[in-house]
Amino acid sequence: MSPTPAGRIGADGRVHVDYRAIVTFAAPLMATNAIQAVLNLTDTWFIGRLSTDALAGMSAIYWVMSCVILVLGGVSFAVQTFVAQAVGSRRRARASQAAWSGLWASASTLPVFIVLAWLGPRLLALFSLDPEIERLAIEYWQPRMLGAALGLATWSIAGFFTGISASRTTFAIAGVTMLANVPANQFFMFELDMGMAGAAWGTNAAQAIGLALGLAIILSPRYAEAFRSRLTWRPSRGQIVRQLRIGLPVGVMFGADVLGVALFQLMVVQTGSSSAAATQIVFMLTSLAYMPAIGLAAAGTTYVGESIGAGNRDWARRIGMTVILICSGFMTCIALLLLLGGQWLLPVFLPGTDSAAREALAVGLVILWPAAAYQAFDGLYFGSASALRGAGDTRVPAITALLLSWLYFVPLSHTLVFAPGEGWIDGLPQAGLGALGGWLALMSYAMLPGTAMLLRWRSGRWRAITLSPGS
Repeated sequence: MSPTPAGRIGADGRVHVDYRAIVTFAAPLMATNAIQAVLNLTDTWFIGRLSTDALAGMSAIYWVMSCVILVLGGVSFAVQTFVAQAVGSRRRARASQAAWSGLWASASTLPVFIVLAWLGPRLLALFSLDPEIERLAIEYWQPRMLGAALGLATWSIAGFFTGISASRTTFAIAGVTMLANVPANQFFMFELDMGMAGAAWGTNAAQAIGLALGLAIILSPRYAEAFRSRLTWRPSRGQIVRQLRIGLPVGVMFGADVLGVALFQLMVVQTGSSSAAATQIVFMLTSLAYMPAIGLAAAGTTYVGESIGAGNRDWARRIGMTVILICSGFMTCIALLLLLGGQWLLPVFLPGTDSAAREALAVGLVILWPAAAYQAFDGLYFGSASALRGAGDTRVPAITALLLSWLYFVPLSHTLVFAPGEGWIDGLPQAGLGALGGWLALMSYAMLPGTAMLLRWRSGRWRAITLSPGS
């Protein structure tokens, strides 16, 4: 393993960043996450076929659901870090051991998800939603929670392949999952007439197929020989604890961010189904920018981890900074394209041309502007956070994200979304801007964690962190 991943020797004899190597490695990861964005849009399109209220129900529950899955999925996120550092230090068996530890930890979350499925109606009752919207949200929430551990297990497998730079395999698993999702949604939602619940079961079924493929590959003779993957499957308590120590802060960091967005979206749902539907569609469209960027950022995690595993921290800093800037530039470009094409894209996901759909379209076209504006800073956030994850620096970023989300973004959203007398908390100023106010709050908030994570990376404090990949 070269001590300079994505590096090449130039004519001057110095090591330069090999952008072609970055593109070759990152392109399948970006395509993998673009597939996840397509999955999100597919679910949104299928649910849009039911009604505007169904889209509003999805809007009410989507980010709360995502927050729970991200927090509990922290141990899966840590797999890539340990795998990359193990490969960089030429200890391949430890790489497969990290993958199996992630799978065992994912399986252990199943009881928690069962309890969360049962608690769903009680959680949503706290927000005084329209009864029909609340009913539809619960229909999706409960089966989705029951199958969420499948997603965590798939992330663990994907983290292994990404950590060993086998990004095409990660892409293949995601591609099979996407292809399975469309007929699964059609079957459960309409052939079995399960509606919103069918959308959740369709996603669960598609993820089960992707997980089965990933397990078959990691147990194949190729990986059994190179990584001893058939011998390292037994649970290692020490390895699981190490991955929890690194991974849970990552889950908290992303979960805190997403929970703030979930509360913002619940606020918007209370302003009307049209605003909620527009917000859900715009979020799914912006995923065309941030999901591929997360894939690109994952390349940074691998490169940083391999560089540190090989003992080259100076190169880790340089390649990490390169990926951060590429992430931000990519998201900015996609956001501009979405802004230009919004008037043609939004109607595709709206059910019919009734008054509610027309109102949702009008709202969507307005909120696309602040949605596009925050993408550049989100790119800094994803790129920097992933580079820090590759170095094992996760606690301070998690605390930073938590404080900014809860002490700045959520109160500001409450102030800008609700009109006087409509809010959850008395005494706060209320501007009554509805969905637009929430998106303006999100735009201003994105600037803070993006800048904070970039400064943390540039400070170099991650250099002092040493991970023990276990035995």
